[in-house]
Amino acid sequence: MVKFKALLDSWKEKAGPTKTDAAYAVRLPLGDAARLHALVDLFPGRAVEDILTDLLHVALDEVAESMPYERGPKVISQDDHGDPVYEDIGMTPRFLDLARKHKKALQPK
Repeated sequence: MVKFKALLDSWKEKAGPTKTDAAYAVRLPLGDAARLHALVDLFPGRAVEDILTDLLHVALDEVAESMPYERGPKVISQDDHGDPVYEDIGMTPRFLDLARKHKKALQPK
């Protein structure tokens, strides 16, 4: 379900994706901060900011995947069996549109 296993494997192997110029400050609950620093100790080649960034990325993927499909009235295609596939009128399309909009705005000029 959650892709944290793949994340742990990637921390052993390679650097992360390109970062934005924007910085985000957060204050963590004490227990979460302790677990974050435990991960830093387990993966000494990773900065605390990189681990936070990767955890947030995986969590945001999970949030997007968890958004419920809401069947709309419009048929947009057919599946492999010839059955109609209806548009999603739930949160997912709006979320994806907003994410694309913000990604474009956040890209370095």
